[in-house]
Amino acid sequence: MTDLTVISAARATLPDTPFAARHLIDGVWCDSADGATFDRVSPSHGHVVTKAAKGGAKDVAHAIEAARLAFDAGTWSRSSGKDRAALLLKVADLIDRECERIAMMETLESGKPISQAKAEIEGAADLWRYAAALARTMHGESHNTLGDNMLGVVLKEPIGVVSIITPWNFPFLIVSQKLPFALAAGCTAVVKPSEMTPATTVILGELLVEAGLPAGVVNIVLGYGEPVGTAMTTDSRVDMVTFTGSTGVGKAIVKAAAATLKKVSLELGGKNPQVIFPDADLNSAVDAVVFGVYFNAGECCNSGSRILVHEDIAEDFIARTVALSRDVPFGDPLDPDTKVGAIITPQHQEKIDSYVKEAAKSGAQVRLGGAPLSVAGLDGQFYQPTVVADVTRDMPIAREEVFGPVLSVLTFSSLEEAISLVNDAEYGLSAGVWSENVHTCLEFALRAQAGTVWTNTWMDGYAELPFGGVKESGQGRELGRYGLDEFLEAKTVTMRIGRTRAPWVQPRTD
Repeated sequence: MTDLTVISAARATLPDTPFAARHLIDGVWCDSADGATFDRVSPSHGHVVTKAAKGGAKDVAHAIEAARLAFDAGTWSRSSGKDRAALLLKVADLIDRECERIAMMETLESGKPISQAKAEIEGAADLWRYAAALARTMHGESHNTLGDNMLGVVLKEPIGVVSIITPWNFPFLIVSQKLPFALAAGCTAVVKPSEMTPATTVILGELLVEAGLPAGVVNIVLGYGEPVGTAMTTDSRVDMVTFTGSTGVGKAIVKAAAATLKKVSLELGGKNPQVIFPDADLNSAVDAVVFGVYFNAGECCNSGSRILVHEDIAEDFIARTVALSRDVPFGDPLDPDTKVGAIITPQHQEKIDSYVKEAAKSGAQVRLGGAPLSVAGLDGQFYQPTVVADVTRDMPIAREEVFGPVLSVLTFSSLEEAISLVNDAEYGLSAGVWSENVHTCLEFALRAQAGTVWTNTWMDGYAELPFGGVKESGQGRELGRYGLDEFLEAKTVTMRIGRTRAPWVQPRTD
């Protein structure tokens, strides 16, 4: 472990008292109906950083009622695109103003590096601005080729009340991939952040109130999946559920929502491959692989945790990856030089470690890491950068989402074999290919079963481009115009111009 790059505790000033998080319901900040609360302990520093209201069924019912009444009243749902855009732009400006504060709370609650958190908050503000642009350019269709005296119009209308359930790994960014698009469409919402990262969503609620969003349009209920998430999914007054998280929970949401046939949009897990061919720019590929697996400590649905390397270059590539992995700064997330912070919970760290241990017992070779990491001066949980070679496609570490800083390496001998390995998975979120041959890249992009394919890059994202998965990685899309369409219903209006319709029944004349 001594040859790793480890950053010990920084001399950062921590908050004197925990962040106090309450529900936002119908424009009012409130405690839970039963007074229940829960604490969030920092995964990197080991002390309580947030004290939050713990929601129950009554709180959810109150929030859904507020969202339903606000939508039906039409103050927001029937407002102009100009007015919606103006508010979303104001929120984006407020996010920029509060970037330091939001980033600090996200780091304390999630364990991610402060530099990364700041970049995510900046990216989230951009999403609010992009959604504002969509609010002003949203439109339906007209059809004037239906025959004489006929005109068809397709209206785009907000779907209604949306339950938004977000995860702990990118709490502020992911709520910003959903909420501003729902608001741009004219929807109202009830939002539940993860119980592990409630603070930044509460801060967002403060900014929405400051920006002048009408009461009841956005409501925030804190707490656990049971009962809060369940109630948000099953209530008949909710028209849609959008969820980001594990595939297992996503399947449960689909089952729960089926009773009321509400729309469900899911962004779920991934076991995302990067395929490296011998003609690739290996220096760039190694850097992208290291970034892809260690970014956010691998706690990322887009984590490039599975690489497929051509057998002719496999040993060289693994050696380069191990060498560069040793240089990645792991440690205190409050140090601006840290690139990989803490693991979200002790239980999750044990799960990560179990995948590595099981792979080693099955014949895989741990070339680097494979154990928890000690960071001087900190009482949290960290895991070493880990590279596991000689992995076969049947091993759990090659097929299941580890969600940690663990890289699985498989080899292939031909394009056909590579595509077979890529598509031999329950997931289909993203995939990448590295080759200087454009034909190789294009064929791979066409045949890979994934919602996103990167060629000679990894994890570049833009507000304009849709994001989502196929197979067990989810359904529906976020971002781009597709992200707005998720929150819209199409209504057909068919109009006859003039009294030209031939009678169906001729009246009797006798």
